[in-house]
Amino acid sequence: MTAPTTLYELFYWPSIQGRGEFVRLALEEAGADYVDVARRPEAEGGGVAALMKMLRAPGLSPFAPPFLRAGPLVIAHTANILLYLGPRHRLVPESEAERLHANQLQLSVTDLVAEVHETHHPIASGLYYEDQKPEARRRSEHFTRERIPKFLSYFERVLEGGSRPYVFGDDVSYVDLSLFQVLEGLRYAFPNAMAHVAPGVPRLVALGERVRGRPRIAAYLASPRRLAFNEDGIFRRYPELDAVVAAR
Repeated sequence: MTAPTTLYELFYWPSIQGRGEFVRLALEEAGADYVDVARRPEAEGGGVAALMKMLRAPGLSPFAPPFLRAGPLVIAHTANILLYLGPRHRLVPESEAERLHANQLQLSVTDLVAEVHETHHPIASGLYYEDQKPEARRRSEHFTRERIPKFLSYFERVLEGGSRPYVFGDDVSYVDLSLFQVLEGLRYAFPNAMAHVAPGVPRLVALGERVRGRPRIAAYLASPRRLAFNEDGIFRRYPELDAVVAAR
């Protein structure tokens, strides 16, 4: 079956990977025709102004980015977007049970990403990191010692159930792409913690490398479309938040 050539419009903040990156990876792997709206010039109908216009529209408008416009549809929330894109671009198995399982795994990724964000914003998103440093250090100590191993060990057990290269067998899924992004982000934000955890999740690490080597993903990672991690996104490198593991 040939995937549709619908032009997708992705709405996300233009200077960070953030939650939008999970959607970008799926679109890139699918070879989908899409526009990253907020990265386009305002003169061409892009920029943050276009994103904010959608958010402020009356009716059933999204609460926050990322959201995807596909023809008349506007779909918000990363897992929900991937639930829509997966079957349309062969990034999820055909059976209902496996599609539900894929969504279940993606929602677990969503939980992990939320906990990553809370390591540097444990009190409130509206406060600067500098306003909550003691709380962030305490939260990060728990996250690096307990939560990273718990989440990654779970995904490792998922992979132990099969002998083929990806979560659902021989074909890559959006879950595989998301797990790659999680590994990349954790390595950036918590390199010391990941140095401790990675040896215990060899299947997960190998999965990440397989995704990295896929032709379309490799081309995307080498392109200017792939923004670098930075301290405005979800995965942020603050050495003081990773030091507790290094000091063991």
